[in-house]
Amino acid sequence: MLTNLQTRDVETLIHPYTNLVSIRDSGPLILERGQGSWVYDVDGKPYLEGMAGLWCTALGYGNEELVETAAAQMRKLPFTHLFGGKSHDPAIELAEKLKEMAPVPISKVFFTNSGSEANDTQMKLVWYMNNALGRPKKKKIISRMRAYHGVTIASASLTGLAGNHNDFDLPIAGVRHTTCPHHYRLAEPGESEEDFATRLAADLEALIIAEGPETVAAFIAEPVLGAGGVIVPPKTYYPKIEAVLKKYDVFFIGDEVITGFGRLGTAFGCQAMDMTPNSISIAKALSSAYQPIGGVMIPEDMYQAMLQESTKLGSFGHGYTYSGHPVAAAVALKTLEIYERESVFERVRAKIPQFRARLAALEDHPLVGEARGAGLVAGVELVADKKTKHQFDAKKGVAAKCVAFAQGEGLIVRNVFGDAVTICPPLIISPAEIDDLFDRLTRALDKTLDWAVSEKLLAA
Repeated sequence: MLTNLQTRDVETLIHPYTNLVSIRDSGPLILERGQGSWVYDVDGKPYLEGMAGLWCTALGYGNEELVETAAAQMRKLPFTHLFGGKSHDPAIELAEKLKEMAPVPISKVFFTNSGSEANDTQMKLVWYMNNALGRPKKKKIISRMRAYHGVTIASASLTGLAGNHNDFDLPIAGVRHTTCPHHYRLAEPGESEEDFATRLAADLEALIIAEGPETVAAFIAEPVLGAGGVIVPPKTYYPKIEAVLKKYDVFFIGDEVITGFGRLGTAFGCQAMDMTPNSISIAKALSSAYQPIGGVMIPEDMYQAMLQESTKLGSFGHGYTYSGHPVAAAVALKTLEIYERESVFERVRAKIPQFRARLAALEDHPLVGEARGAGLVAGVELVADKKTKHQFDAKKGVAAKCVAFAQGEGLIVRNVFGDAVTICPPLIISPAEIDDLFDRLTRALDKTLDWAVSEKLLAA
């Protein structure tokens, strides 16, 4: 029976990425507070937050500096905007800091409220730039299968997951998807990671040629694919891809919404993945999710094209009411200060060997086909047969069952496409908590195995 709060919830709320039928029977998990790497439900039960919320609460919960920064800014200037030539200190200082941190030459920053809006904006700016440059046909955007870039009409089109397209009439025209760089699942028999990367670069080149290079404007990529299952491309993948992009004058958009600000032990994920984008999308850990804020970091040549358009058209006709919201900007600026002052990225690097070792040990489990990851983010792919890599029937929801067992163990993780269980803890997670996380996940996997055996789901 649902509690009073659960009943009120299902009668009033639509939950994202949730089975809208089953939640009416099960009710949601209602959380009340958080501290450090832990959240607590309304009954006081603790849960180790193994997903940093949604890949975002990098500094964990209960950070009083961020709370006080938000309160102080609310008292001083709770809202103003950046429209019509207006500005404010937090937005200016945050943009300056981001330019200073950028891993590639960046000229200007445009603020959004989310990663979806950032990638939506990227698409518009590429179109805008090519119109300014007299290339009205150069508008197609290439993404990848299993990529995740958001849920607006444009960014969901860039996303390469069927669940974001089915019955939404997506993707829109002008968006293409090339091969996903998942060696475990997509390599040919005996194909090395090096040869796999070479083949995928050839796939991209063939797609550009088939579409017509004069029509292909940009390629967008996450350094590590997140919601598609935490897929880590081969080491030489991005240099090979970038050679193709340069050959055909294709703009490279780096989606750092998940990997930005320490997730891979570097300020930006592209620094860990030998990736050199032209522009960068940011959000999530930018403010440790204490305030909704995202952004687009663009190069000088794109900005010069925007100036040309403004000369021709007048006002730059894009922006959001809350772009560069002063409270969000102040909190983001303080977040970046904390990362630097407390050496958060360096501390992440120190924790990576332990995280990798515990992750690798999961590959011995009978249900685990691949345990993959980079930095402090991982995906554990569950399979019906380890030898053949045969997958479970998606309708059986095996990874979802594992996530439910994990929740019963006091651990929050997430199931995504391909029966993968994802792990993305707060960057402040302690070594003891890393062990605790994997201990709880192992118990959940054991319970999932028992269930799968009872349901006769494993290969004979």
